[in-house]
Amino acid sequence: MEGFNQINCSRRAFTRGVLAAGVGAMLAPAALAADEPLFKISLAEWSLHKSLFGGKLDNLDFAKYAKTEFGIEAIEYVNQFFKDKATDKAYLEELNKRASDHGVKQLLIMCDGEGNLGDPNLTKRMQAVENHYKWVEAAKTLGCHAIRVNAASAGSYQDQIYRAADGLRALTEFATPHNISVIVENHGGLSSNGQWLSEVMKQVNLPACGTLPDFGNFNLGNGEQYNRYKGVIELMPFAKAVSAKSHDFDDKGNEVHTDYEQMLKIVLAAGYHGYLGIEYEGSKLGENEGIKATKALLERLRAELG
Repeated sequence: MEGFNQINCSRRAFTRGVLAAGVGAMLAPAALAADEPLFKISLAEWSLHKSLFGGKLDNLDFAKYAKTEFGIEAIEYVNQFFKDKATDKAYLEELNKRASDHGVKQLLIMCDGEGNLGDPNLTKRMQAVENHYKWVEAAKTLGCHAIRVNAASAGSYQDQIYRAADGLRALTEFATPHNISVIVENHGGLSSNGQWLSEVMKQVNLPACGTLPDFGNFNLGNGEQYNRYKGVIELMPFAKAVSAKSHDFDDKGNEVHTDYEQMLKIVLAAGYHGYLGIEYEGSKLGENEGIKATKALLERLRAELG
């Protein structure tokens, strides 16, 4: 426990330092009505991936399950669980109906497996862009505000900035008339380097292209980790959604890998008061228990910080 307290102290010292130095001067705080919460809570479908892959839960029932099991009224889809349904209008309308029946808002679709938007080969890069078109249109049909994509690339640090920005710009130009944003998660490789991804955003320089900062996805590979607090600070100026990643909890209900209080202060300092998507990936607790523990932690800290 002593070691854990020392880690917490160093985290707080780091966060105070960067904020005081001006790195956290990201966005002017947004005006918040008296009856509005500091942030809202949504559920990322990946939190239930074991149940979905195992056939215990169907994608069509995700909205109902989020509401009835967890009392959560906003959801974030993962395209892997309805990969062949992007252009199936009847299926999408059924999703709409079920979400509406339970008063659940459909926020975004997390898209994987459609090619690398920063592929070094221009033909493959543009094919990846076009592969995402159907998900932009599906998101529009579902009333979502965004699709989450990956900025995978190859080559030198600078080359990857150019290539990822090129693919993202092309996709964003398609998505903008649909009123859909294209948002990038720190999701491995250079995308888990907050400085690199923030530079990609600056290169794209389009209002509908942004980030989805994830509290935990800062693995650079080869055992190297990017500082998660620094990374979130760097990505928040472009954030259109936030992922509250969780794995394990102590006996007081705190996440043991991430100082949630400090993360939420970073998020709020950016003027962000939108949805924080619960994304539980732990194994010590079952999926339902992990989701509930994450929700309880977010609700407690929201009350304390408010």
